[in-house]
Amino acid sequence: MSSLAANLIHFYQSLQPPKNLPKGIEVLFPQNNPEVIKLVKTFLKKYFRNNHPRRLMLGINPGRFGAGITGINFTAPKQLKKNCGIDHPFKLSSELSAEFIYEVINQYGGVNKFYKDWFIGAVCSLGFIKDKKNINYYDDKKLQRAVTPFIIDTINKQVSFGFKTDYCICVGGEKNYKFLTALNDEQKWFKKIVPLPHPRFILQYHRKQKNKYIHQYLLALQYD
Repeated sequence: MSSLAANLIHFYQSLQPPKNLPKGIEVLFPQNNPEVIKLVKTFLKKYFRNNHPRRLMLGINPGRFGAGITGINFTAPKQLKKNCGIDHPFKLSSELSAEFIYEVINQYGGVNKFYKDWFIGAVCSLGFIKDKKNINYYDDKKLQRAVTPFIIDTINKQVSFGFKTDYCICVGGEKNYKFLTALNDEQKWFKKIVPLPHPRFILQYHRKQKNKYIHQYLLALQYD
């Protein structure tokens, strides 16, 4: 049996970006960069070499300053080195979402415990840029329609790796959750989807209540 790491490495190496995207929208595909896929492999081999049953936490899609640099969801260069202990050639930049997620991970029990129980993916495994800025897959209706077959295919592949499907966490409690729920009603991937507010939303608008939201995340992660 292949390890989860081997399956995920093959998954990222064989991603085929969706075609027929609306004019002016570019694909953010960091794993296509040899330096990045090398880091992704190191990360996956470090934390996912066994077949311990894990669940999926799905974000929206990679952004330029976190996964767009490292290829690892919600993990900016600073967290990759400081929290995961993986050296890399990139500037030690950070981003709000990664800072919040790693605070959650630390309170959960640290990276080894967290990644033994969870894998952080994304509803859309590739990101998008328009006018040199991040754009979410649901921000443009034509883009959403164009990437829906890609999203269905990539979630099918990830679920086939043996993740627990009793429940899934969806990061992005409104549009991302609604879209994933509608697809899940058709595809029957998960028995339940638990929505959580996005870290960027929390830290931009509710920073003073950060600890309340960290507690909300920890409750969801320990749902069973």
